[in-house]
Amino acid sequence: MNRELLMLVDAISREKSVERDVVLGAVESALAQATKKLYTGEVDIRVALDRDSGNYETFRRWLVVPDDAGLQNPDAEELLMDARDRVPDIEVGEYIEEAIESVPIGRIGAMAAKQVILQKIRDAEREMLLNDFMSRGEKILTGTVKRMDKGDLIVESGRVEGRLRRSEMIPKENLRTGDRVRAMIMEVDLTLRGAPIILSRSAPEFMIELFRHEVPEIEQGLLEIKSCARDPGSRAKIAVLSHDRRVDPIGTCVGVRGTRVNAVTNELAGERVDIVLWSEDPAQFVIGALAPANVSSIVVDEEKHAMDVVVDEENLAIAIGRGGQNVRLASDLTGWKINIMDAAESAQKQADETDTARRLFMEKLDVDQEIADILIEEGFNTLEEVAYVPLQEMLEIESFDEDTVTELRARAKDALLTMEIAREDSVESVSQDLRDLEGVTPELIAKLAEGGVHTRDDLADLGVDELTELTGQDEEGAKALIMKAREHWFAGQE
Repeated sequence: MNRELLMLVDAISREKSVERDVVLGAVESALAQATKKLYTGEVDIRVALDRDSGNYETFRRWLVVPDDAGLQNPDAEELLMDARDRVPDIEVGEYIEEAIESVPIGRIGAMAAKQVILQKIRDAEREMLLNDFMSRGEKILTGTVKRMDKGDLIVESGRVEGRLRRSEMIPKENLRTGDRVRAMIMEVDLTLRGAPIILSRSAPEFMIELFRHEVPEIEQGLLEIKSCARDPGSRAKIAVLSHDRRVDPIGTCVGVRGTRVNAVTNELAGERVDIVLWSEDPAQFVIGALAPANVSSIVVDEEKHAMDVVVDEENLAIAIGRGGQNVRLASDLTGWKINIMDAAESAQKQADETDTARRLFMEKLDVDQEIADILIEEGFNTLEEVAYVPLQEMLEIESFDEDTVTELRARAKDALLTMEIAREDSVESVSQDLRDLEGVTPELIAKLAEGGVHTRDDLADLGVDELTELTGQDEEGAKALIMKAREHWFAGQE
């Protein structure tokens, strides 16, 4: 019987092109499963099959766990102190094994054993196919739509399958069974049954890879795509950089008579692509990203990582785009928050900021409007700047002598210290239930306390716009935090 088993294993191994050890492992697993059925608990069984003779031994085993961990499964675990009574030098994580009577092959439920063996072989075949496919280093899968599965598309390429989820398809794109399709390989998850390759046609990486295929200069290292932002199926922007002065990055990506960019557009259901020149200067990069709108002026706020972009009325609609599309894509492309405004809005905002800074200086530094205006004209907007900019810079202000500068810096430092003490006192008054709320960080507590929010109910009473203004969070984050704060209001009502 054992010789016949080995002959069967060899035959299956050749027929399925699977390693002999894999098939033998499947047999061991089938024998172990059959043996487990003789016990009532969740026992752990190991079968060791001799690769040459076909003889096999069966062991019941127990995992050694720390004494303080307790037994989660007494049928297959043993505490360290008890295990050392049997094996003195055993350690946590090792196994105690006890030989038990082997189940004869003839008594194994034939169907059960067959299913286990075949499943193991199928898994091994599948893993081999995937490893072979992934070893090619391909980033785009080209295949045929095989079937629909709960709204997702299963794409077949050779003997491997990928899953294109509905959320990763291009909107309004109508793909049917039998259609040829290309998609970006986002990940490979061997734990997924069926199609383990996760695909996307809407990811920015897919567009970057399509350009890499169409533009040889990218593969050669002469050009580089620095970033990409997409509104799938509608419009996209890519930022390109040339590493060779002789190569025009935009013209090279467009191609002769637009052949290269058109090839990408056709693949992506007509998605229009704006090609932008990347720049190390963030302001210049944003100006390019907002094309075709012309920018009048731009103000960079490094602290908030935001820019106020001023355009004339003719360019306002172009800069914003339909439904805010142009500014949204430009923001995604550059990584900066972009605020589009016309000249009147910009002037009003500057006036408001000047007025705020003037009141701050007059109140905290105890100076008159003239002194406050001089500081603002010289570019000072915060107490920190007055207190800590290099002394020489302030001494260069013609209207101030050294004594005035020294006094202003001392008053600014005193004001900052007083404000910090007040802030700490305010933070200490924040209730414990607000501190313990999931998602509330120490930095967030400080901002909430400064805004007069000291309890969980105070937070729950806020509107989303109020919280974003207080903390600088995005709308989604603010909404989630407020809903979390309100949970206790509805507890027990279900």
